[in-house]
Parts: sequence; structure tokens; C-alpha cells
Amino acid sequence: MSLRFALLGLLAEEPSSGYDLARKFERNLRRYAWHAQHSQIYPELNRLAADGLATVVEEGPRGRRTYAITDAGRTELRAWVLDPNDEPVVRNEHTLKLFLLSTLDAEDARKVLRYQAEGSLQEYERLRAAIDEADRGGHPAVALFSAELGARYFLTLHEWALWALDRLDAE
Repeated sequence: MSLRFALLGLLAEEPSSGYDLARKFERNLRRYAWHAQHSQIYPELNRLAADGLATVVEEGPRGRRTYAITDAGRTELRAWVLDPNDEPVVRNEHTLKLFLLSTLDAEDARKVLRYQAEGSLQEYERLRAAIDEADRGGHPAVALFSAELGARYFLTLHEWALWALDRLDAE
């Protein structure tokens, strides 16, 4: 169900083709929030159009269609974003691997934790630089909230990995 709302949210930003949406998923959402493949996006766009939540605003060569969100789509997206969803479903393969560190011997666990510490710090620094640049560019604060959450997540992950290494080394 979240793919539906991810697509509506992206269409709320600007009308887009399925190809454009797939690129946004790959560039902006895949590593941080949601992964979707072309084979998932196109059928969902057709369902959104059939349900009156999106409409085709342009048809181009080779069947390329540009979709835009409708007023009904904006209403449904707003209701979904405002829903507190007390028990969200999380599917995070990375976190699952960290949960299963206990299945490794100590040296392999250290290797994973060192990699985690380094990688999360690099990702934090990359996001921090992008946020700072966007902030200087005059983007509205609300447009940067999710990026800030991502940056803080990676900083916390970095600090956690260092803590876990210290705990492992203390044993």
C-alpha cells in the first residue's frame, strides 16, 4: 500500500512519467525509505489512474505517459500522511543483518561493525553537505525534514557501531 502513497507524493511534487518516477525512487528513496522497480511502478500508476487519484496529462512517443495527481489523490495522500499508524510495518534488510550479528564469530562481527561505522559516517557527511547546500539555496525548511532525519539516522548508526565495537572489545 505504501507504494501507492509514495507515487502520489512524488506526483504531488510534479507530474512525472513512470520512468521519471523510477529514477526518483532509485536516486532519492531507495536507500532511505522505499524501493520500487519499474515492474511495480507502472501497474500502480494504472491503478491510481483507474481509481481517479492520478490522471494522464500527456502521452508521448513510445507510449510514454506523464501522470499528475488529482484533487482526489491529494485528499487521499493527505489522509494517509496524517494517519498516525501506531504500528508501522518496517522492512529493513540492513537492520535485520545487524540484528543477526550474534550469529557471527567476534572477528566477523567486528568487521561488520567497522564497515558500519565507516559507511554510516560517510553517508552522514554526504547528506549533511547536501542539506547545507539545499539550505543555502533557499529551500523551505519542511522540504529538508526527511533529509535531516536521514542524516541524524546515519550519525546515530555511526555512534551505535562505535559503541558496539567498544562493547565487543570489552568482552
